[in-house]
Amino acid sequence: MLGRLVYAPQLRAKAANPDDMQDSVKQFTRILSVVERNYADPVDVDKAIYDGAIPGMLHVLDPHSNFFDPKQYALFREEQEGKYYGVGMIVTSRDNETVVQAPFVNSPAYKAGIRPGDVILRVDGKKCTGLTTTEVADMLKGAKGTTVHISLGREGWDQPIEVTVVRDEIPRPGVEFSTMVKPGVGYVRVFTFNETTDEDLAEALKQLDVSKLDGVIIDLRNNGGGLLNQAVGMADMFLDKGELVVSHRGRASAEHSYYAVRGNQGVGVPLVILVNGQSASASEIVSGAIQDHDRGLVVGETSFGKGLVQTQFPISDDTALLLTTARYYTPSGRLIQRDYKNVTLYDYHYNPKPPQAPEVKLTDTGRQVYGQGGITPDVIIPEPKPTEFEDLLERRGVFYPGPQGVGDFVRFYLGERPPITREFATDDAVIAQLKKYLTQERIDFNDQEIQDNLPWLKWEIKREVFTTVFGLNEGYKVALENDPQLDKAIASLPQAKALYANARKIVAERESAARP
Repeated sequence: MLGRLVYAPQLRAKAANPDDMQDSVKQFTRILSVVERNYADPVDVDKAIYDGAIPGMLHVLDPHSNFFDPKQYALFREEQEGKYYGVGMIVTSRDNETVVQAPFVNSPAYKAGIRPGDVILRVDGKKCTGLTTTEVADMLKGAKGTTVHISLGREGWDQPIEVTVVRDEIPRPGVEFSTMVKPGVGYVRVFTFNETTDEDLAEALKQLDVSKLDGVIIDLRNNGGGLLNQAVGMADMFLDKGELVVSHRGRASAEHSYYAVRGNQGVGVPLVILVNGQSASASEIVSGAIQDHDRGLVVGETSFGKGLVQTQFPISDDTALLLTTARYYTPSGRLIQRDYKNVTLYDYHYNPKPPQAPEVKLTDTGRQVYGQGGITPDVIIPEPKPTEFEDLLERRGVFYPGPQGVGDFVRFYLGERPPITREFATDDAVIAQLKKYLTQERIDFNDQEIQDNLPWLKWEIKREVFTTVFGLNEGYKVALENDPQLDKAIASLPQAKALYANARKIVAERESAARP
């Protein structure tokens, strides 16, 4: 058995009174001093405090309180503001290289001809192999109007592709994509709740001409939240003026309630909200308010369950503390936050479990809804689980660079071909090329697996081809062609319409009875 040699100087911790902050601070200072003097290697005190002690203290409190160092704080502000200066593309890591996931539509990178799957070899002459995606992204950012020279590797090209890109302001709109998914039905995908989301949604609804639609679907799947005022502003577009959107209260925070101040101004279009397990915070505020007032239906999977209010406390010009100061409650009084006291941090984030005894509240029409575990949809429809073969191809990065990616098939397929038209379809010839690619990359398969997964393969290939050739928005359109949750949302619009009509009737009767 291996032994452990432990040196134990005369240092003992006392149980400090929780209210006696001075004793606790002295104790911490004493321990830090001992560590600094006696640790085997030189100690970076700032790193020990800012990367260790402070985050450790905050994570003991709850999973969402956090401390931002200068780099983290700058990224946090970029997300809130919804813009930064650079070339405008998403990058990811694959086999020690940085690969373009997708350029934003009409960004400098998009206009320069950079395509998904391109490998970033050099930035301004500096080799990128071995650098993290964050390091490469930082090299691509810079002041508006400055230039950056990028060397790219592309399937089918013997020599690197050299492009010079002029940096510009890169807006990250809160609304990622909107379209008509069928005649009379509008669809809006909301990516995040940043400082422009309210305006972005209003513009999207205007472009769809919402007053003439038979229904609207707001997609909040994978939307992790953001700014409270933007969630209130979004709910305000659909609720009646004066209706409660959300309230919050905490030990040192007085109760504060937020109401619809503009209201939907008579626009009563049937509404469905799509959510899943990654819909959190502001997404849950919106879906909870819509559900509690019976304004529309919530469809999909139970949301994440993040109902803690984080208040930003600047510590210096470039650092900040994000501290939980209160909890959110929906209009019916539901607590959104799920339990985090009795689970590990890993299970909290990746293995959420419903509460054993959820609180039960009532909507405006008397329907039962449940708290303390996110927002439970009115219509539950899980996302389809991938087959073993699909999972294998995803892990190996066949259609999209993954952690074990070997280079995606679409780059291989498009490498030496003439331009693709919008009439492209995944036919037998394309599937034959896929088989050739899988064999070349030594990925095991058989003809039965190809046949059993053929619809998914055809859809996945078409989606990635359209994303690569025509841009993100066209790829999104193809993605919606194979979306069971969206199909269920469309089918639920008549039910949403009846629910809202009944709610208005009941509320009107209550108001009439209350009048003297």
